Amino acid sequence: MTRLNGKTAVITGGATGIGLAAAKRFIEEGAFVFIFGRRQEALDAAVSDLGPNARGVKGSVSEPADLDRLYAAVKAERGSLDIVFANAGAGGPLALGKITAEHIDEAFDTNVKGTIFTVQQALPLMGPGGSIILTGSSAGTTGAPGFTAYSASKAAVRNLARTWAEDLKGTGIRVNVLSPGATATELAKEALGEEGQKAYGAMTPLQRMADPAEIGAVAAFLASSDSSFMTASEVAVDGGLAQL
Repeated sequence: MTRLNGKTAVITGGATGIGLAAAKRFIEEGAFVFIFGRRQEALDAAVSDLGPNARGVKGSVSEPADLDRLYAAVKAERGSLDIVFANAGAGGPLALGKITAEHIDEAFDTNVKGTIFTVQQALPLMGPGGSIILTGSSAGTTGAPGFTAYSASKAAVRNLARTWAEDLKGTGIRVNVLSPGATATELAKEALGEEGQKAYGAMTPLQRMADPAEIGAVAAFLASSDSSFMTASEVAVDGGLAQL
C-alpha cells in the first residue's frame, strides 16, 4: 500500500513500542519518518531497523528547545511536514494517598505539556491535508486504579483534540486521538511478565493484548486520506476494554 507516498511524518516516542510499530507501517506505506526520543541507543537501533527513510532525533517532548531541533531537522531535509504522531507518554502507578507533586509532573509534563508543544511547534511546517494524531488511552475513559495522574493526563489529551479541531478550522489540518488499551509493548512485557499480560488481556472482550503493529495500522489510517472526513474524533483500539 502507498497511502502515505511522499509524505513526511514525525513520531514522538518513536524508538520503541507503538511509536516504532507506527514508523514501520508509515514507511511501508511510502512515508519518510523522523522518530524522536530520549535514548540515543534506542533511536540508533530503530533507525537501523527502519532503513533509509527514517531519521532519529534525540530529545524530550517536555523541552521546547529539543522540539525546535527536531523541526529544524525536518525543515532542513524535507521542507514541510504532513503528519505528526504525538505518541510520547509517561506515567506509572501510585495509589491515592501517596501521590506526590513529582509524580504528577512526570505524567503531565510529557503527556499534556509535551503533546501541546509537539503540535504547536509543528504547525508552521504543516498545511492543508495535514494530519495530527494524539495518543490517548483507554484509561482516559475508564480510569485505572492507582493511575490517577496518568488517567487524568490522557483524559486531557482527548480534550486537546476537541479544542484544536476548532482552533484549526480553515487550515485543512485534522486532529484525532488514537486510544490504545492493553498492548504488548516492550515496557508492558517487562512490567507485567507473561502471567500479568495474560491477566490484562483477559479483561478485554477479545481476550488478549494488542500487538503494537495493530495500533500502528490504525495510526496509518488516521495519517492517510482514508480518514479525510475525521477530526476531533477518538478511535479506540483497545479490544473493547473501555467500550463495555
